Amino acid sequence: MGVGWVYSQRFLDHDTGDHPESAARLEAIVAAVETAGLGLIPLAPRPATWAEVERVHERGYIQSVEAACLKGRERLDPDTAICADSFDVALLAAGAAIVAVEAAVGDGPTRSFCAVRPPGHHAERARAMGFCLFNNIAIAASHALDALGLARVAIVDWDVHHGNGTQHCFEGEPRILYCSVHQYPFYPGSGAAEEQGSGAARGTTVNCPLPAGSGDGAYRLAFDSRILPALERFRPQLLLLSAGFDAADDDPLAGQLVSGAGFRWMGEQLVAVAEQYCGGRLISLLEGGYNTASLGARVSDHLRVLGA
Repeated sequence: MGVGWVYSQRFLDHDTGDHPESAARLEAIVAAVETAGLGLIPLAPRPATWAEVERVHERGYIQSVEAACLKGRERLDPDTAICADSFDVALLAAGAAIVAVEAAVGDGPTRSFCAVRPPGHHAERARAMGFCLFNNIAIAASHALDALGLARVAIVDWDVHHGNGTQHCFEGEPRILYCSVHQYPFYPGSGAAEEQGSGAARGTTVNCPLPAGSGDGAYRLAFDSRILPALERFRPQLLLLSAGFDAADDDPLAGQLVSGAGFRWMGEQLVAVAEQYCGGRLISLLEGGYNTASLGARVSDHLRVLGA
C-alpha cells in the first residue's frame, strides 16, 4: 500500500529563534525517518491558495499575517513567533495537508503523514494562537468537503493541548466531527466536556478533558468510551488526525504520561476506523511534540502504524 510522506525543506525556513516550536523538531524527525529506512511515498507539497485558506480564515486576517511577516515583526501573539518567510511557509503547510487529502481521495496513497510546520490547530478564523498561523487540518477538511465532494469528515486531535481553533471553525458544521483528548485545565483553556457543538452540529464536537498525570489507561478509556463510539456513529468518509506528540511522558511542555505503546494503540484504533468506514483514508498532520531527543522515534513509530 505505502504511506505518503509530505515534507519540504522549506518548512525549516519558518525561523522562530529560541522557541520550543523550532526547525530542530523537523530536523530530528527527518533524521529518524531516514535512519529507519521506511518505504515512504514522497508527495510534494504546494502552497495553498488564498481561496483555499479563505474557506477557514477571514481574508482580513490572512492579509494581516502577510503584512506582519513582510514588516519583519517577530511575533503575532506572545506565543507565536514569525519571520519574513513565515507567511509563505504557512501557506505551504496548509497546502501540504490539501495534497495529502487529494491523494487519499484520488489515486493514493490513502494514508499519509504531513511533516509540516508551523502547526495549525490553535489558529482560529481571525486569530493566531499557540505557535499556529493557519489551521492546516481545518483547511484540509474544508477542501475535502467543498472541493472534493465528501459529505462527512472526522478529525481526531490527540495533541496535549485542546485544538480550540479547529473546534472554533467547525462547532456549527454538522459535516465535521471533531474529537479531542487533551490535558485540562491547560492551555488554551477550552475543551470542556460540555462543549459539544451548536445548532444542527450539536453532538459533533466530542471533548475528552483529562487531568495532568493521565497516561495510557485514561487515554484508552477516552477512546473506548467517547471517541471510537462517536466515529462509529458518524461513519466518516475521511479521517484526519492532529498528531501532536506532546502528551508523551517525556515532553517538556506538558504533564501527561502517554507511552510509546499508548500512541501506537491510539494509532491502531484510528487505522481500523479508517479501514472500516473511510476506504483506508487517514491523513496525519504534525502538531506539537517538543522533546527533540525522542520526537523522531515517535513519528517513525507512528508511520509504521500507518503502514510504512
